[in-house]
Amino acid sequence: MHEAGAPTIAQDDQTSVVWGMPGQAVKLGGVDKILPLETIAAQILRFAEERSR
Repeated sequence: MHEAGAPTIAQDDQTSVVWGMPGQAVKLGGVDKILPLETIAAQILRFAEERSR
C-alpha cells in the first residue's frame, strides 16, 4: 500500500500489546506515521479529508 502511494499508519510500540506486525512494517519502511492507538482514528479521518480536496 505504501509503495502504491496510500498513506500508512502503524500503532506505536508503547500502546501495542504485541509490536510484531507493526514493528515489521516500520522496519521495512512501509509506514508514513507511527502513532499511539488513541490517535489513529483521527489520523485516518485527516488522511481522508486531505484526499477529498
